[in-house]
Amino acid sequence: MAALKPSPFAPACFPDLPAVRGVKLAGGPARVRYAGRDDVMLAEIAAGASVAGVFTRSRTRAAPVLWCEARLAARRGGAVASGPLCFAANSGNANAFTGANGADDARRMAEAAGAAVGAPAASTFVASTGVIGEPLPVARIEAALGAIAETRAEGAWERAARAIMTTDTFPKAAGRTVALDGVEVRIAGFAKGSGMIAPDMATMLAFAFTDAAIAEPLLQRLLAESVDRSFNAITVDGDTSTSDTLLLAATGASGAAEIASDDDPRLPAFREALDAVLLDLAQLVVKDGEGASKFVAITVTGAETAQAARRIGLSIANSPLVKTALAGEDPNWGRIVMAVGKSGEAADRDRLEIRFGDILVAEKGWVAPAYREEDGAAYMKRAELEILVDVGVGAARATVWTCDLTHAYIDINADYRS
Repeated sequence: MAALKPSPFAPACFPDLPAVRGVKLAGGPARVRYAGRDDVMLAEIAAGASVAGVFTRSRTRAAPVLWCEARLAARRGGAVASGPLCFAANSGNANAFTGANGADDARRMAEAAGAAVGAPAASTFVASTGVIGEPLPVARIEAALGAIAETRAEGAWERAARAIMTTDTFPKAAGRTVALDGVEVRIAGFAKGSGMIAPDMATMLAFAFTDAAIAEPLLQRLLAESVDRSFNAITVDGDTSTSDTLLLAATGASGAAEIASDDDPRLPAFREALDAVLLDLAQLVVKDGEGASKFVAITVTGAETAQAARRIGLSIANSPLVKTALAGEDPNWGRIVMAVGKSGEAADRDRLEIRFGDILVAEKGWVAPAYREEDGAAYMKRAELEILVDVGVGAARATVWTCDLTHAYIDINADYRS
C-alpha cells in the first residue's frame, strides 16, 4: 500500500507521557507484513498487577480475542499464576478467520512473548491487527521476540505505539497524573485505529497502564464503564472489527493503598483521570480516521433515554450522506433530519431543533426563520465541527464523535491488501 497522507489532526510531536512504574515497553520488527518498520509490541507488567479487558462483540472474533477472554475468565475463576504479566501485539495480520491454526498461533505467540519477559503463558495477553483471513506468520514473531524484549524500558511509549499501527498516520497516546491522598498515581496508554471503527466495546487495539493499586473486579468494572463513555461513542465508518481489544493493567507500584470498593473516597479522582485518558485516545482514533478532514462532535438532547440519544447520534454519524456532505462542506441539514428518522428512536418532527455550533438551523419542524445558508456554509469550512440536535421527546442526552467520508477513504481501502 502506498504511503498515506498524514492526518490534518496529527500532533506536532509525540506526547511527553509519564513512565508508569511497574511497566516496561518495547517495540521491534518481525516482518509480519511490513518491511523496515516495527510491527511487534511487548509490555512487561510487574508481578501482582491487576488486569482488565474489553473486547469486540463481533460474532467472528479473532483468535487472539478468544485467547484473552479465556485468560480473564480463568483469573476470575481463581487461576492467577505467579510472576509478571505480559501484553504482546502485532500489526499487519489480524489472525482472524484463520480456523484452528489461528488458535494455535495465538497460543504460540503468547508462550513466546511470555517466555521473553519471564511471564507464564497463562498471564500473557495477545492481540493482532491487520488483514483478515491470512495465516499469521507466527514463526517470524517467535524469532523476533527475544531481541525485542532486550530493548524493553520504562517510558518507551512511542516505539510501542508505533509498532501496532496499520493505516494509522500517527501514533496515538495519552496520559494523566492524579494525586491520591498525596501519592502521585500515573495513568497512560496508547491505541491504534483508523478504519473499521464502530466499536462495540473498545477500539481496534488499545493498551493502558496505571501504577495505582486497584482490585481486579473493580478495575474491570471501571474499564467497562469508561469505555462506554469513550470508545463506544466513536465511529469512523460504521464497521466493527473482529479484533477490537482494550487491555488495562494496574501495577500498584505507586505505593498508594489499594482501592477495592466504591466507598473509597479516592475512587472518583482515579475514575476521572482514567476517563480522560481513554477519551483522549478514542478521539485521536477519530482524528486519524482514514482520509478524514473533519472532526465532528454530535450531541443529541431531548431523547427518551441516554441509549436512544446515542443511537440517534450514531445514526447521524454513520450516515454516508451526512459524512459526504461534511466532506464537501455542505450544510445539508436535511440529511440530519433523515438520519434522525431512520434511527428508529422516538423523535418529534415538529419540535426538532438542529444547530451547527451556535447557529440555529432548524426548529419547530422547519428551517429557522433567521438561518442563512451562507452562515452554515461558512461554519462547515472549519476543521472541527459541532452538530447539536434536540429531538423534543425527553431529557436524555449523549455525545458521539465521528469524521467525514472523503475519496481518500476509498483509495486507502481499495489498496489495503496491495
